[in-house]
Amino acid sequence: MSSETSDSTGTPAPHGPLRVGLIGYGLAGSVFHAPLIAATDGLRLDLVSTSDPERQTQARAEHPQVRTVDTPQAVLDRAADLDLIVLASPNKTHVPLATAALEAGLPVVVDKPLAATAAEAERLAALADDRGLLLSVFQNRRWDNDFRTVRKLIEDGALGDVQRFESRFERWRPQPKGGWRESGDPAELGGLLYDLGSHLVDQALTLFGPVVSVYAESDIRRPGAEADDDTFLALTHANGVRSHLWVSATTAMLGPRFRVLGSRAGYVKHGLDPQEAALREGLRPGTEGVEWGVEPESCRGRLGAGSSPQTGGGEPVPTLPGDYPAYYAALERSLREGGQPPVTAREAAAALRVLEAAKRSAAEGRTVQIEVRA
Repeated sequence: MSSETSDSTGTPAPHGPLRVGLIGYGLAGSVFHAPLIAATDGLRLDLVSTSDPERQTQARAEHPQVRTVDTPQAVLDRAADLDLIVLASPNKTHVPLATAALEAGLPVVVDKPLAATAAEAERLAALADDRGLLLSVFQNRRWDNDFRTVRKLIEDGALGDVQRFESRFERWRPQPKGGWRESGDPAELGGLLYDLGSHLVDQALTLFGPVVSVYAESDIRRPGAEADDDTFLALTHANGVRSHLWVSATTAMLGPRFRVLGSRAGYVKHGLDPQEAALREGLRPGTEGVEWGVEPESCRGRLGAGSSPQTGGGEPVPTLPGDYPAYYAALERSLREGGQPPVTAREAAAALRVLEAAKRSAAEGRTVQIEVRA
């Protein structure tokens, strides 16, 4: 093999940039995927699908080399000209579009959640395996600055044995914004459980492994809201760690992003990773003069025992920089060199089993058991 290298599909991958087709140019497509793809060496954003003429104009202005088309089918029709398809489309389209892309012979990245159920996710994973194609899920919050810091503290033993993990995505949005993300139609997979909850469950599983039981409380609190906007999950992991997770749009006073309690010490961190805000403002990774993912020292979390960080207890811990670009950099390596992608479809299926159990728990008012799979 002289001028080409083998990718994870089992077919040759060119040395030149891999050509990416992006389906969807709303929030996920325009703010997250397109900028990160464009900033990744070895990838080229080649084609964008959106039916909105204004978004087509926006895509061409923000990425002058890109071509735009009106429909996802127009992207699939150009499969021979592409090396990867990224789905940043509404949740209900993920399974049919991922299926069509895999059947067209293309590796696929899907924004979370991959599917409505773990069974659907497993079927997609099996299809990808049968076709020898990469299938990955965009769980960018694994590269949040605060999560990276928590993970390092745990790995370094700074907390001792972790006993309780608390994680929150809380907002104060007393008026619903509307759109499919807040739709009550079950087909849309709206609501915070499957939106922000997908991130929190994925993070908990990444840190502490399989979950054996789930208890959840889920409410629709805002007038006019159709889908859950205030949800709590209590997970028991097979290793004994308990994860308490909150997702809410109705939190008038925000709690800490993380509180992690161990046998030796605890860690408390407030605030949000700065990368989403930077992307929304039009900043891009690799821009000269931009320290990507870095937050002010005043935002550092505190590590200690026996006192409260609100009264100066504990020691400030430098926060590792956030690194969303690492996802697509790892994905590009997987496409060229083979090996597992940075997030696998079966990891997404494991998270969906927890989300399904949480939905059942909230509806039935009981704790739901999950069988641990080998």
